[in-house]
Amino acid sequence: MNWREALNALHDRGEAGVLVTVAAARGHTPREAGAKMLVGAGQSWDTVGGGNLEATAVARARALLAAGATAPELLSLRLTDRAPNEHGRQCCGGEVTLLLEPLLSARPAVAVFGVGHVGLELARVLARLPLALHLIDSRAAQLAPERLAPLSGAAATLHLHHAPIPEMVLGSLPPGSHLRLLTHDHAEDAALLDAALRRPGWGSVGLIGSSAKWARFQLQLSALGHPPDALARVLTPIGLPALMTGPLRKHPAMIALAVAAELAPLLFPDPNEEAAL
Repeated sequence: MNWREALNALHDRGEAGVLVTVAAARGHTPREAGAKMLVGAGQSWDTVGGGNLEATAVARARALLAAGATAPELLSLRLTDRAPNEHGRQCCGGEVTLLLEPLLSARPAVAVFGVGHVGLELARVLARLPLALHLIDSRAAQLAPERLAPLSGAAATLHLHHAPIPEMVLGSLPPGSHLRLLTHDHAEDAALLDAALRRPGWGSVGLIGSSAKWARFQLQLSALGHPPDALARVLTPIGLPALMTGPLRKHPAMIALAVAAELAPLLFPDPNEEAAL
């Protein structure tokens, strides 16, 4: 995969990356001006010259990713015996200036398990937002193209998973994903919760249902070894309470709207509030 193909793949997955370009090359250098490399959180594609030059560029690119940087920067490196190096010596005799451009911000990810009436309405709302949206159902018919036609032209990157055992999808979801469990089968919900609580790193875990359903689930999950602090991670019932009142409170579209409203500040937190903290 070259850097262009990798850039498309990162975009489809909603992951961040830094494009590294040889902006200027003077004297003897391993690559000419214009050579490019893409750096992701765990992998890089193509090359700007290898050795200390490239290792330094990768390290700096990943520092930018970790900091959530959005502004490009220049990095100049001399390829001589006297030049500082951390990753081996390069003594070509030239000098290289690299342009590091953070091109993508990692998109938040939501995984909706169960694309029934409420799940489909929730997908219609979330699909309008710049996020990675995973739709998972054990029933293939729920993910049929004609049924999902209302999601066409979505701003979100859609990922469809027909999974007879839905919890098997958990391992393929991005770290920090927000899980919302709305399946048609309480046994599926219970199995998903058991598997999800055994994996750290979710953004949040939400379960649709009544207090009676949650009371039964807590007994089951406790019997499976989940401690109280793990159960406390589960948001249930889901949905912004202010929207879960009135005559339409049980309408699928209203439930979906309430769930999306509750998710919104988790997906797109206010940076000013974070700074105040």
